[in-house]
Amino acid sequence: MSSNWSLKELYESFEAESFKKDMESLDGFVDRYNEMSVYLTKSYENTTEKLEEYIKRTIERHNLFSRLGAFIHLTLSTDSRNEEALKYSDKLDVKMSHMAEADAKLQGWIGNIPDIEDCIHKSEVLKEHAFILRELAFMSKYLLSEKEEAVIAKLQNTGSNSWQKLKDVLISNLMVEMETEEGRKELPISVVRNLAYEGDGEVRKRAYEAELAAYKKIEDGMAAALNGIKGEAITLSELRGYKSPLHQTLVTSRMDEEALEAMLTAMKESLPIFRRYMRTKGELLGHKNGLPFYELFAPMGELTMEFSYEKSAEFITNNFRTFSDNLADFAKMAIDKSWIDVYPKEGKQGGAFCSNLHVIGESRFLLNHGDTFSDAITMAHELGHGFHGHCLKDESPLNSGYPMPLAETASTFCETIVKKAVIKDVTPEGAFIILESEISDSNQIIVDIYSRFLFEREVFNRRKEGTLSSKELKEIMLWAQKEAYGDGLDTEYMHPYMWACKTHYYFPSRHFYNFPYAFGLLFAKGLYAEYLKRGDSFPKAYEELLSITGKSNIADVTKVMGIDIHDVDFWRGSLAIIQEDVEEFLRLSEEKLSKK
Repeated sequence: MSSNWSLKELYESFEAESFKKDMESLDGFVDRYNEMSVYLTKSYENTTEKLEEYIKRTIERHNLFSRLGAFIHLTLSTDSRNEEALKYSDKLDVKMSHMAEADAKLQGWIGNIPDIEDCIHKSEVLKEHAFILRELAFMSKYLLSEKEEAVIAKLQNTGSNSWQKLKDVLISNLMVEMETEEGRKELPISVVRNLAYEGDGEVRKRAYEAELAAYKKIEDGMAAALNGIKGEAITLSELRGYKSPLHQTLVTSRMDEEALEAMLTAMKESLPIFRRYMRTKGELLGHKNGLPFYELFAPMGELTMEFSYEKSAEFITNNFRTFSDNLADFAKMAIDKSWIDVYPKEGKQGGAFCSNLHVIGESRFLLNHGDTFSDAITMAHELGHGFHGHCLKDESPLNSGYPMPLAETASTFCETIVKKAVIKDVTPEGAFIILESEISDSNQIIVDIYSRFLFEREVFNRRKEGTLSSKELKEIMLWAQKEAYGDGLDTEYMHPYMWACKTHYYFPSRHFYNFPYAFGLLFAKGLYAEYLKRGDSFPKAYEELLSITGKSNIADVTKVMGIDIHDVDFWRGSLAIIQEDVEEFLRLSEEKLSKK
């Protein structure tokens, strides 16, 4: 069982003939694509045939650029200083930008086709891609002129894309000085952040203090990157006619403001119960003024189960099988075929992610495994993303891209499967530990995500007026944490640098990548409740649900399961499931505290 992922299925190396050939083919493809845009948009004659050609070329483009881009990105995610990958990343960005004018021309043309529904009706190819064509037509109203779109795409290579790369370099190379049992050491930031899950409270506190101290070395560079990315986003959303970057995110997420407000309303209503959980956890750990930030992930005991990577792999596969053989077999395939990069190392990106490689029908998973129960859950989470991609692998590449809020559904559902399955097979003390761990994760996805949403909204509001200093960003983050966590957190020990360590803030084309996590958790809870009702008939329906997420609006996807995301009571119902767990935790905790 390898601990490093295999990328040879994409390319053997940057020196491989196949890689060089594909890179060399980019110029020819870009030229052909640009020529096609001129030919297709000259008139509205033979529009059915022209749309078919557009679909064919767009699929070809997706396959070429996604294969190259995935190889480059995945290489950089485990080796941020790889000079060849950095060089080719820049080249690929430039080539992509050379098609921006053609994209704008084509989308504007599609948006003005007078009989597009007739065209779709006449062609099987267009019927298959009906949703994406209708979406392109709708989104054309937010396009600028072809020349403007081309200039913007080229400027982004030296704007937001460069700011993101600066952030990646600063974070992945940040070394943290920390006292350990072996003396003072320099450790990668990803290793130090993993210590938040350590069983020793002193280690957790030292890691937290060392982490905050380390960010001082890069805070101004990180602030500059965030300002550059968010400033550009404000400018572009205004130019394109969106009300705000949040409005743009909702439109591109295939979600509306009514659904977001319904979810946020229910989340805000639930904050008091989460604050009770945090204060109680603090008491159990010996804290009287709420929970210090460094204790948020503190384990509430030690499970007798070992969570090495090998054990985690077995544990996850076995528990996935309690849901369906298809899910378990997928996980086993990912593990056996070395699709996973497992451990922290210098130069490797922190956190975890899944990259679904539709072009080869596979996925790759980045972990920073630290041998804890939480790491096993993270692994299950990312494998859930991969299974989502697996359910879409037979779809056209153009029907495989799903919106952000649905992106966290399969991953969260897989977490729930594992947690609910394992809690049945452990001692009462073990069950308490797992119960607390699940509430802790929900606390992050409801309370912390709410704080991140408040932070990003406030940053956008203030960024309109000018550049924000690292000091101001820290102040906004502390304000947002106080608004969300309330008296659940000890205000002496908060985390003013959460804006520096969360990579989602720095995605040039994805803003507000916070509320989708809450959507995923709560939608998954609703789905799990359906699973309990339907039993063995549910897994097939679930796979069918995942298979349509790339070609439907979110509200239409959820309706397949009889769920109305505009109804605040749906969100309240999902939160009530979590509240039941919190109430059980509080009851068990009261027993423990009474014995102290």
